[in-house]
Amino acid sequence: MSSPYKRHSLVWLSERGWQDAALTLPDRHDQHRQHLRRWQANDWPTVVRRQDADCPADAVCLGVALPPDAEGNKLRLPLRVAKEHVHLVQDPLAILNVIPHVTASWRDALQQLNNDVATKGLSVSVYGSLALQALTGQGYLRASSDIDLLFRPLSEQELTDGIHLLQLHAQALPLDGEIVFPDNAAVSWKEWVQACHHPDNRVLLKRSGDVALMRVGDLLAMLNHHEEHQRPTCPV
Repeated sequence: MSSPYKRHSLVWLSERGWQDAALTLPDRHDQHRQHLRRWQANDWPTVVRRQDADCPADAVCLGVALPPDAEGNKLRLPLRVAKEHVHLVQDPLAILNVIPHVTASWRDALQQLNNDVATKGLSVSVYGSLALQALTGQGYLRASSDIDLLFRPLSEQELTDGIHLLQLHAQALPLDGEIVFPDNAAVSWKEWVQACHHPDNRVLLKRSGDVALMRVGDLLAMLNHHEEHQRPTCPV
């Protein structure tokens, strides 16, 4: 069974989970502990990050990202919590859930992107600053902010369709983000566009525990292999 703890997944903690999380912060950072207490009081989620090399199998690595300060600096608090103290895990937000939280200049274009994604039956969700603003009501977005999208194609045709939509809508929206392949390894979609024309080109793959370079051809083979195994078999 696939783990629910994928990068960018949303994780709500129990009271004991927040206590454990606070213990992972350095003692000298009392202000950081205050941030965690505020997160707990508002029942805001943490976000799954890349697993630390020494993280045990029964724990999960999480993060809390604060809104940028007046200078644009972003404080991120790395946490580690036992899985038994996790209250709830959810996938990143659907595009539809964040549309009410964007500026008017983005709203119509983002609604059209959502419509096109739905028409094609694609899996596209939102993470990063826009998702955090929608979840917490705090001011994460700046004039220079991107819209970070997670695109999960289940076939090479979906990959082609999704990349076409991202490139089309990037003409009106500051789109960024990742393609997530069936093993939950992710590639920047902009990097993929630059490299996908030759199977021997390599792209930077972000996995749950590390990063690696992989051939475009190998990633397409993985996608096609997954698609074949998802097809229903005819009864004998």
